[in-house]
Amino acid sequence: MIKILAVDDEKEILILIKRALEKEGYEVTAVEDPAKVCALRLQDYQLILLDVMMPGKDGFSLCEEIRDLTDCPILFLTAKTAEEDLMRGLGIGGDDYILKPFGIGELRARVAAHLRREGREKKYAVSAGGVSFRLKAKQAFYRGKELELTKSEYAICEYLAMNRGQVFSKEQIYEAVFGYEGESDNSVITEHVKNIRAKLKRVQLEPIETVWGIGYRWKQENSGH
Repeated sequence: MIKILAVDDEKEILILIKRALEKEGYEVTAVEDPAKVCALRLQDYQLILLDVMMPGKDGFSLCEEIRDLTDCPILFLTAKTAEEDLMRGLGIGGDDYILKPFGIGELRARVAAHLRREGREKKYAVSAGGVSFRLKAKQAFYRGKELELTKSEYAICEYLAMNRGQVFSKEQIYEAVFGYEGESDNSVITEHVKNIRAKLKRVQLEPIETVWGIGYRWKQENSGH
């Protein structure tokens, strides 16, 4: 059975999450005190829902503490919509965020999308613009050195690189990477791309182009010096 960890200091929200996701057949562990999270066997969970605004220890700090202990998707639950907050959350290893207040349908769809992505098996490797992608290991390399991308950043790069030269809207990228059908908060793609560009620029790589009014594409030619 798929196990999900939900961390929120509001008991009512935890009850809502637990009921909604247990109806889908998931096993949900609800934790009100963020200080208790590190004592759990985090590797037992396939997905973590993390509230951002909590007393004592906020969700961002907790994410930084546990990101190296688990490889599973971390989704933030947040009422914060400021760009710098969203960029920070995604930059420290969060995969997505769900804006409060959220509907049960959206919660279930986002969770299912990330779990589906986790279950996809990739069997080969590809090279694009000087970057080598090891699809099974979900790792990207440039000149023999691994690029420090989060899971979601890697997935976006892989998708664009495998379809290099083709332009995709934020909606298309979100659906392809996370598989979420319906209306999504596509600004998450904008933030991920900003983080990706900042990281790749450090190694003099600029493979992702913005096509104004449409979306993004991975350049056809060799890397972007």
